[in-house]
Amino acid sequence: MSATASRPTAATPPPSENSETSKTAEKSQATKETLEDYTLRFAPRSYRRWTPTVVATTALGGIAYMADFSIGAGIGLAHGTGNALLAIAVAAVVIFVTGFPLAYYGARYNIDLDLITRGSGFGYYGSVITSVIFASFTFIFFAREGSIMAQGLKLGLGLPLWLGYLVSTLMVIPLVIYGMKALSKLQVWTTPIWLILMVAPLVHLVATDPGTVDRFLSYAGTDGEGGVNTASVLLGAGVCLSLIAQIGEQIDYLRFMPPKTEANKHSWWTAVIMAGPGWVVLGALKQAIGVFLAVYILAEVGPEAAPEPIQQFRSAFDTMMPSWLVLPLAVALVVISQIKINVTNAYSGSLAWTNSFTRVTKRYPGRMVFVLVNLGFALALMEADMFSFLNSILGFYSNCAIAWVVTVATDIGVNKYLLKLSPLQPEFRRGMLYAVNPVGVVAFLAASGLSIAMYFHGLGDTLQPYSPVAAAVIAFVLTPLMAVATKGKYYLRRTDDGIDEPLLDAEGNPSATTYGCHVCHEPYERPDLAACATHDAMVCSLCLSTDKVGDHVLPAQPATV
Repeated sequence: MSATASRPTAATPPPSENSETSKTAEKSQATKETLEDYTLRFAPRSYRRWTPTVVATTALGGIAYMADFSIGAGIGLAHGTGNALLAIAVAAVVIFVTGFPLAYYGARYNIDLDLITRGSGFGYYGSVITSVIFASFTFIFFAREGSIMAQGLKLGLGLPLWLGYLVSTLMVIPLVIYGMKALSKLQVWTTPIWLILMVAPLVHLVATDPGTVDRFLSYAGTDGEGGVNTASVLLGAGVCLSLIAQIGEQIDYLRFMPPKTEANKHSWWTAVIMAGPGWVVLGALKQAIGVFLAVYILAEVGPEAAPEPIQQFRSAFDTMMPSWLVLPLAVALVVISQIKINVTNAYSGSLAWTNSFTRVTKRYPGRMVFVLVNLGFALALMEADMFSFLNSILGFYSNCAIAWVVTVATDIGVNKYLLKLSPLQPEFRRGMLYAVNPVGVVAFLAASGLSIAMYFHGLGDTLQPYSPVAAAVIAFVLTPLMAVATKGKYYLRRTDDGIDEPLLDAEGNPSATTYGCHVCHEPYERPDLAACATHDAMVCSLCLSTDKVGDHVLPAQPATV
């Protein structure tokens, strides 16, 4: 270790033995609870034993959600097929471009989106704002998918909606307890079944009734105009862009990618692109299918039921199999889809809440506490009949999500690689970062605030449809401007973490060298540790986060970026 860490003087009174024992016991318990999913932590190489294909399949398993069908249907029924398809395409391009740098950083450096955000313009405490936004995304979508499952259980089994909401909430709890190990098995084994149930009826429907395609393409929407309208496209894109935060859930899996080497670089890149920004390709296809199915069943079920996926697939299955098999298969598809996405929503949401709570309070209450908190929020939204006003919620929510993701993506792509004002290697450890970095925080608050004002007609009716565009443009412009204005000096509180061993190995992967944490007495790989301010030893990132008085946090030093 270098001598940059300050040492205690002889006049510094040692903590009492009982106090030290209590602290050690508390941190040891927190450590044991985080070792399964590496909450708040860098994911070590010793844990990442999955192949790129398994990680990608697990990450893409969460894309099985049915909300895409409903979102696409809602846009198509309101604005017509032409406007809906253009809106879906516009949103997909934005999501792919902004998702790429985030997915790369998550997979390359084995950290989740909150840890990326900390070092990409927001600071150690500044990213608490975005963690709460992401946690909100997960329970909103949990409620969305739970509502769809409850609709399926009501239609297929006669369960009242309130009971369906409860069933859809409680059934995921056992599946999210064990983190990545359990989720990887669930997603890999259920994905083939889900694909067959989704694709087969669509292929059969188009093959046996080609006229459905013509009716789909010519559908004009409820306004009856049928032409392409910029405002309609942007309003629809705003709803689709609410899904931009999905990249955070993808990264919660991609952080477990194996090291990138010369031998696996092709499969590594394929997995990162497909399971990272590539998720939106499948998402956009599902939204377009949602428009198609809604138009197909519109005359049969009416405009209120047409956006419901259970109704869409019930009608699709009805064209190719005996009537007695239609409802069971439709319900099976909905239930499988709901489980696949909602275990991810519950898992990712618990990580986001835990991140925020631990940093603010310096206490780690256990991830399962926040699994229950997230599920409680979701259940409350379902019982409040959130399904009926989904698009309005998503349209508003998208402004915050766009501002956040575009800010972080711009910091990586522009501030790090072009302007060289942001450190290229991501940093997330307490003591190494400033509490708040104005670069990302100001850009995010300005972009989200102005776009929300536009969304609620605060800047006039004409500009209202352009709120998602405003969120993206303002974030993209302000992020580098703030970096230039601050000269990048608020990124790193320290440039030296007090450990001589390099963070990265010869191939640019996080080092696998292991050291012991002198607080919790567990071994950790090099990127998860920093030197202790008061001992000639090292401290892991979680023990730094839960250090209430800052005994172990290194002092500030002049940063050189």
